[in-house]
Amino acid sequence: MQARICRPFALMGGIMLSIDDRGQVVSSRVRLALRSGIERGDLPVVHAVVVHQTGSSTAASTLSSYDRPGSSGAHFLIDKDGTIFQTASLYRKTHHVGQIKSRCLAERSCAPAELQALRGKRVGSGIGRVESRKEYPRRYPANSDSIGIEVVSQAPNNVFEPLTDAQQTSLQWLLTELLHTLRLARTDVYRHSEISWKQPSEASSAKW
Repeated sequence: MQARICRPFALMGGIMLSIDDRGQVVSSRVRLALRSGIERGDLPVVHAVVVHQTGSSTAASTLSSYDRPGSSGAHFLIDKDGTIFQTASLYRKTHHVGQIKSRCLAERSCAPAELQALRGKRVGSGIGRVESRKEYPRRYPANSDSIGIEVVSQAPNNVFEPLTDAQQTSLQWLLTELLHTLRLARTDVYRHSEISWKQPSEASSAKW
């Protein structure tokens, strides 16, 4: 699959998102709350979008956490009332995925050479390092080629709350716009728990 270049975003009759030369979305539906501290170098290609949940009760607490040195974060944050914040440039990587699982193991499609490379590797960085050498979509998306969307939600008893109706509406709008602009398919959207070792309920209620 050919990599899709982030920059520049070509506009088609005003249908696509308007994104400026700094990677900022220009839309009345998106509020800028950029946190440069979570940006980690250039993002030359985007192959996928990953949906997360925060485990915190408010957008303000998540934004505050992004100000701490060395913090990780995603490109967008959706509050419980549906407000969409852009927190990182779409031309910059963020550390929102972590180590990725083996896609071929999950899909039971590993070639013998892939099984050999994975043999004896530990969950987490061991498997993640093997997978990172593959090209998408033979592997799951990683920090190096994906955009992250965080949805504000607490996780009482380690189970994430369902998205609110307002969050679901905003998420569907944002995903539709991003997929169209980046020429991605719905199958290029992933829940964080699908691709990394996370709480299975994370983003389980999200729909697209």
